[in-house]
Amino acid sequence: MIRQAHEFDVVVVGAGPAGIGIGCVLKGLGLQNFVVFDKHEVGASFQRWPREMRLITPSFPSNAYGFPDLNAITADTSPGYTLETEHPTGRQYARYLRRVVKEFNVPVQTGVDVTEIRSITDGFEITTLAGTRTAKYVIWAAGEFQYPKINPFPGAEYCQHTATVPSWRDVAGDEFLIIGGYESGIDAATALCRLGKTVTVLDRRSISSTVTSDPSVALSPFTQARLRQADRTGRLSVLENFKVIQVQRDGEEFLVIGRQRQKKQTVLRTKTPPLLATGFDGSLSLVESHFARDEAGVLQLSPDDESTITPGLFLCGPMVRHGAIIMCFIYKYRQRFAVVANAIGQRMGLDLSPLEVYRKKQMFLDDLSCCLDECAC
Repeated sequence: MIRQAHEFDVVVVGAGPAGIGIGCVLKGLGLQNFVVFDKHEVGASFQRWPREMRLITPSFPSNAYGFPDLNAITADTSPGYTLETEHPTGRQYARYLRRVVKEFNVPVQTGVDVTEIRSITDGFEITTLAGTRTAKYVIWAAGEFQYPKINPFPGAEYCQHTATVPSWRDVAGDEFLIIGGYESGIDAATALCRLGKTVTVLDRRSISSTVTSDPSVALSPFTQARLRQADRTGRLSVLENFKVIQVQRDGEEFLVIGRQRQKKQTVLRTKTPPLLATGFDGSLSLVESHFARDEAGVLQLSPDDESTITPGLFLCGPMVRHGAIIMCFIYKYRQRFAVVANAIGQRMGLDLSPLEVYRKKQMFLDDLSCCLDECAC
């Protein structure tokens, strides 16, 4: 049977770390008729990071000793080696991803905007602005960082989301209020403090009292160290357990109205637009109807990261969760690439022996029972 140019065995949506990583595994299995689609360019989200932002996990060329670089997406590459830096910027990491695409000849098609997927008798129909494609299997790896949450409360239109800042050197003003105190909020705060700015971070949680060694929940060691350094400047303040209710404009000033714990309503004034570090909605919203959630809203996946209601649709990347296990960093979700490839390979009758190298290199995590262990000290 002659295949048409728009008929594939597997379509991967997204050409970031997850999409390129799973593409390399599929390539290693000998799969020929697959494609990776992206509506922008390879590593587009990383390209848009503020110039000062860096990966919080360190890159180090330790592959020869059986410990892959934490930011590597294959078992035998290292951003630390390729980029010669320990904490790559977004632009540097995008360069690493492009290098991987070239080195492993991953079939990437950019400028292809996937707008819908529809389950059909023998697979899926994928609607794109360039036309309709079909595939037996779809791997959704489009990531979370394309759609900033810009309307978390009334008056948010007066604010600027940190994801839209090209460089902190370009932002005018001397005093800033940052709404949100997780990684992106503290990254922005520490960058501004280094530029001599005065910063107040407002976070609805208690940053300092979160007790866990999982950086998916608490600040990473890299960020904690920068936070302490910024605190020593005397220009950084953090208001914990502060819930922002709304933002208003008052002439040349902006009023951030909120409440800290059970105290009275508080009004903070700033001459610069408040900065939103309120996270992202994620691309999963585009295919939400193909995935199930439990009563608490937690995404439901099979042990192979497959949709429980749409067979043949798999999830890769920072959206993957299993109960309390959050796979939101590269070194976590890359361990599931081989799991997904193994499930597809079995159904297609492929030789699965190439996946053993992933198991040897600690990148084939099919037993999640170890993932909730805490550090002893």
